[in-house]
Amino acid sequence: MVGAAVSCENPNCRYLVLFVTALCILGLLTACGTLNNGRGWGQDATISPGWNCVGNAALDAVIAPETWVPVVGAAVLQVDHMDKRLSHYATSNTPVFGSQDAARSAGHLCKQASQLAYVVTMVATPSGDTPEDWAISKLKGFTVGGAAIASTSGATGFLKNTTKRTRPDGSDNKSFPSATTSRASVNATLASRNLDSLPFDDGSRTAFRVGLFTLTAATGWARVEAEGHYPSDVLVGAAIGHFFAVFFNNAFLGLNNPHDIALEVEPSREGVMVRFLCSF
Repeated sequence: MVGAAVSCENPNCRYLVLFVTALCILGLLTACGTLNNGRGWGQDATISPGWNCVGNAALDAVIAPETWVPVVGAAVLQVDHMDKRLSHYATSNTPVFGSQDAARSAGHLCKQASQLAYVVTMVATPSGDTPEDWAISKLKGFTVGGAAIASTSGATGFLKNTTKRTRPDGSDNKSFPSATTSRASVNATLASRNLDSLPFDDGSRTAFRVGLFTLTAATGWARVEAEGHYPSDVLVGAAIGHFFAVFFNNAFLGLNNPHDIALEVEPSREGVMVRFLCSF
């Protein structure tokens, strides 16, 4: 993994490293305290948000442009073999990364950067004034994010096994959709949502969001230039990752519903104590 990141031949990869480094430095300076409502990020995570909340979260995830626009784009690419023609152009000319090897390395680097961005922003969100409150809130919030990531991987794997699309390089029949892109997308979207809980000014928050979107886009295009996927594969992968990130964040993280039924996890001498709390 580290070797792939270091061996990236394209100088643009350095900007990705600088972007994540800046996010680390700025984010880790804000890890203490609470949110504006006095609660901690992850403190109100719930496994029982109610059907209304789940339905609204699903609707928000579906109608988000980052979900439906890539799906529509993937469908349009099926017209007149545009998908395969664009793939052939990308692999023959490698206009962004310069070579297939560089594209392959850059794709893995961008995916790792998006994963790091999620972890950093998750750690940096204010989750309590005491170490115990902070750790418990982080555990609960990370569980929600982990569920989004696991669901993304599960849905991607299911579609791969169902469609059995042959990759452009002919290596196997698991081209659709792109798992690398879906993982980058879900992590980048979760990180983007975490920015709402960090005390950045609007300009900084927008800049970081653009950087996170670029990570997903760069991951997908790198996989196309590396001859690992068709453009439609990466577009659908990006849509899947965004959908599950938005759905789980809105439905279960509890940032907008601090008084719903909540899951509380506390360490004890016997192990771990799990309690359900409900306020009326």
